[in-house]
Amino acid sequence: MIDPTIDFSPQKGSPYIYTYACSEDERSLCALEMRSLFSKVSQSKVLESFVKIDPSRSPFIKERMSVIYEAESLDNLYQQVKALQLSGETFKVTYVKNSGQTKREDEGFEKRRAIERAIGLHINGKADLRFPDQSFGIMHVNGRWVFGEYVNSESVWFRHQKKPNGYSTALSTRVARAVVNIAIPKPNGIKAIDPCCGIGTVLIEARSMGIDIVGSDRNQLILPGARENMAHFGLTGEIKLADLRDISNHYDVAIIDLPYNLCSVITPEEQLEMLQSARGFADKVVVVTVEPIDEILLKAGFSIIDRGVAKKGLFSREVIVCN
Repeated sequence: MIDPTIDFSPQKGSPYIYTYACSEDERSLCALEMRSLFSKVSQSKVLESFVKIDPSRSPFIKERMSVIYEAESLDNLYQQVKALQLSGETFKVTYVKNSGQTKREDEGFEKRRAIERAIGLHINGKADLRFPDQSFGIMHVNGRWVFGEYVNSESVWFRHQKKPNGYSTALSTRVARAVVNIAIPKPNGIKAIDPCCGIGTVLIEARSMGIDIVGSDRNQLILPGARENMAHFGLTGEIKLADLRDISNHYDVAIIDLPYNLCSVITPEEQLEMLQSARGFADKVVVVTVEPIDEILLKAGFSIIDRGVAKKGLFSREVIVCN
């Protein structure tokens, strides 16, 4: 099991730099998502990696820079940027603020704008601040200056909050999106299932990322709402009536948000039956639970690989990764 307290040092020269933002309540879940996507954790708000991730996949990633040039000084960086050939394309340069810097290290607003203008003057192309063909970023991180392609994250999960149907105990779209990334860090070729899909929150986040996932639930009253929610965002995917214990198809991953509200009370014996069934139809299972469940997971034959906590005030859910 990976120790969530480990602070992995960034790798100098890594081609991708990500900036992060999360609340104190989200710190544990954010770290679990980092470990799943990048196999390491940064205790700062900047993460460097050779892994390329669309920043809009994560509810915590703000920006991504793909490093093209780096130097110890701005003057050296300016000289390198002169070699950049844009073939007539327009561009914009954004100073990426390093939130991990102290106030003394921070350049300040006017200085950041001056650096943007200065590096723009060294680029062989035409600046366009509104609709550029190319977006670039400049940043001071880990003792050096870096310049590269810049991508700002789009808060897709935020739009999904406005769905036609919902209920109070469903995962938030922000947590659901993180859980999908934790369960399926590399979507290519993966077949997944949400066998307790409820109102479809996890399904919507997964399908919006192009993940091959199906949903099912034993509560026939909730399925029309789940289907309507999917269609509301222009998404498609199978959602059928089925008890988790009756699933016969095999999947690479199952995401199971265990029922717990007054309308879905299940006994420890039922939980064990459900998890034993899941072990039979999925190679990897990510369980979301509001109560301690380690003993039942181990009894069902799972190995606990990693875990994190999604908090909201005094209420918390545990996210447990199992093989």
